[in-house]
Parts: sequence; structure tokens; C-alpha cells
Amino acid sequence: MALWIQISPGSGEPIYVQVIEQIGEAIARGELTSGDRLPAVRKLAAELVINPNTVARAYSTLEQAGLVTTKTGSGTFVSDPKLRKGDVADVNILTERMDTLIARGLNLGLGTHDLAELFAGRVARFVKKSKEQRDQSDE
Repeated sequence: MALWIQISPGSGEPIYVQVIEQIGEAIARGELTSGDRLPAVRKLAAELVINPNTVARAYSTLEQAGLVTTKTGSGTFVSDPKLRKGDVADVNILTERMDTLIARGLNLGLGTHDLAELFAGRVARFVKKSKEQRDQSDE
């Protein structure tokens, strides 16, 4: 499993959040699956040329969200989806982000039908990618 993360230092988003979102997206797409080992904190920090504490903070946040599990001495692994917990705070953050995207879409002149179609297409793309990943791992 190769984990590819791209950091944008000039963006307004903190680096640890960028790491969290990209790992979370890789999990959602099925590029990272249950049991996959994430790179060691120091190794990923060296590859991204960032402070190891930044990676540790990202991993800790991912663990709190239930996406990964850290086993002392063994590393950090993607957790089993059946064991992930739904967090009300995460759902609230998701809702706020959706509201922001809806507002941007409406400001671009997209109608509600266009937005719904766009959202459904993106969800379908993630589901398809996840299914393809599962099918490849079954071979």
C-alpha cells in the first residue's frame, strides 16, 4: 500500500488537517482498507518534510474518529469499518461543510437539482472506487 499525501503549506488549512482529510479520503475510497498499516510517524513526517508532532496529532485525531487504531510497538492501522463509531461532532462538522458547499454551488448559479446530481455523482464515484479496491484485494 502506497500512501500519497500532498501538503499545501500556503493553504489556510492546518497541515495536520490536510493529513487527516487525505487519509480519511483514501479510506473512504477504499485505497486504504481494514488492516492496512499507515507509515510510521517519523517516516511520514520525513517524507512530507513536516514536524513529527504534526503527523502524531493527525494520527491521534484519526484514532479518536475511529478510522485507525494504534498498537504500541506495531504501528497504526486502518480500523475495521464495523468497529468505527459514529461521532455526533463529526456529523455536525460534515453538515457545516455541506452547507458551505451548497452555498458555493448556489452562488455559482447551480440549482438544487444540479447540486443533488453533482453530489450523487461524487458519492457514486467513491462507492465505485471502493468496490474496485475490494474486488482487487479479493483476487
